Amino acid sequence: MTTNPTPQIWLYDTTLRDGTQREGLSVSIEDKLRIAKRLDLLGIPFIEGGWPGANPKDVQFFWQQQEDPLKQAEIVAFCSTRRPNTIAADEPMLQDILAAGTRWVTIFGKSWDLHVTTGLKTTLEENLAMIRDTIEFFCSQGRRVIYDAEHWFDGYKQNQDYALQTLEAAFKAGAEWLVLCDTNGGTLPHEVSQIVQHVVLATGDWRLGTGKGVRNQGKQVESGKVTRSPIPDPQSPIPNPQIGIHTHNDSDMAVANALAAVMAGARMVQGTINGYGERCGNANLCSLIPNLQLKLGYSCIGEHQLNQLTEASRFVSEVVNLAPDEHAPFVGRSAFAHKGGIHVSAVERNPLTYEHIQPEQVGNRRRIVISEQSGLSNVLAKARTFGIELDKQTPQARQILQRLKDLESEGYQFEAAEASFALLMHEALGGRQQFFEIKGFQVHCDLIEGKETNNALATVKVAVSSKNILEAAEGNGPVAALDAALRKALVNFYPQIATFELTDYKVRILDGHTGTAAKTRVLAESGNGYQRWTTVGVSTNILAASYQAVVEGLEYGLLLHSQAEAALRASS
Repeated sequence: MTTNPTPQIWLYDTTLRDGTQREGLSVSIEDKLRIAKRLDLLGIPFIEGGWPGANPKDVQFFWQQQEDPLKQAEIVAFCSTRRPNTIAADEPMLQDILAAGTRWVTIFGKSWDLHVTTGLKTTLEENLAMIRDTIEFFCSQGRRVIYDAEHWFDGYKQNQDYALQTLEAAFKAGAEWLVLCDTNGGTLPHEVSQIVQHVVLATGDWRLGTGKGVRNQGKQVESGKVTRSPIPDPQSPIPNPQIGIHTHNDSDMAVANALAAVMAGARMVQGTINGYGERCGNANLCSLIPNLQLKLGYSCIGEHQLNQLTEASRFVSEVVNLAPDEHAPFVGRSAFAHKGGIHVSAVERNPLTYEHIQPEQVGNRRRIVISEQSGLSNVLAKARTFGIELDKQTPQARQILQRLKDLESEGYQFEAAEASFALLMHEALGGRQQFFEIKGFQVHCDLIEGKETNNALATVKVAVSSKNILEAAEGNGPVAALDAALRKALVNFYPQIATFELTDYKVRILDGHTGTAAKTRVLAESGNGYQRWTTVGVSTNILAASYQAVVEGLEYGLLLHSQAEAALRASS
């Protein structure tokens, strides 16, 4: 009995080029190198590194890749076709691409006659010559070529015959992949499906080996690594050109369009991590990969690599200094979060009731959200995540639920401050450790007319093991000064506090109609280098709310450290 092999989809990541065109996103050479290595670890076969020669950063990136190549991925250099009425071999721009030393090169060319005549200001025949000449040049130099057909779908809809001529020119010149680009992001899935099917049929009659490219001649680029070829051996005949898809998200259809293209015959998918890209972004690989692999049955990356998808998404967002999308499908913190009591109760019995896949398949986890909408099931499930076993008969369980609802009615928000909720549970159960006691604090701010200053001085009085400590510290604002004074008072008793840091601080006015007397909610995120936790404070006094959140942040960090030490002792 024979079984059909799992069809392969080749992933092409363009985070390092197209992704960096997102407004507000900027990366250093070190950032690009770190992201490339993480994508390599994720199993992405093609990683577009940038446009060599376009800027010094990209030149240096490709030099670094030659010195320290990736383990399995192919780094790809990107550039346009030659300019009108020139010769590819004489183009300095193309020499920079050769100097990058990559085995693969992606060339983009014009598919839409409007762009040829208006943008390039040349003839349709010269555009075809530009495509042929550029690809033949790179193939003669031993490079393997991916051809990105820019504005393909718009061009096809306006002048189908000419758009197909550009693809045929690229294929016969030696391009091994023909990638159809929805550059403006305005095409809908049913259009993508129909057009890709037509392209697959139209290209089926093109004969392999009629061009002057690498298929039948040309040297291969030397490389210091041993890798598998990211596509079948080019010397082996294949029935027709390989088709790829590159979509943008201007109509919020990038992922849907890419999936439609694959189901119509495309075998390469281009996209970016977290959907980063110009305007509204590119197709999000963090959504595409699990949809292709788990829903449609294609092979993209290894199962163990798919389990790293959430971590990779958050790693890239951290490196580019953009907050992760908490509600992103598959990899967002809220992707498998359950808030309604009925939902939680059902998920506890059978996760399939409200989860379309197992969170662990993409490296995510289920979260039970605690809020005023919670039922007893939420409290019980949430307690288990903190190692606290409760049941519906436990009196404290209903006390915790009632306390939760009372506090949220006052403005507290525990779904965003799970560390504060953990402390609340420990207190209700009589097991909240009192690491220290705050006796009082004062904050003094310098506001000098005509002189800009943010200096603040905080004084705190703390009791630890019946010993009173009085400390003062300065800071860039009252909250920073208060945080510094608390740490200064406690660090001699708890040295681990030196590793704690305040990583985020958010303030929200809850009842703005009351003006300066409004109630304020403060969320403080803290970390110790490998864990992060969030605490909440609420008061009509912003300093009192900040004090509560900061103090509970230190307290929860000490609790985590205490639990880690207890676990270590138990295992030894």
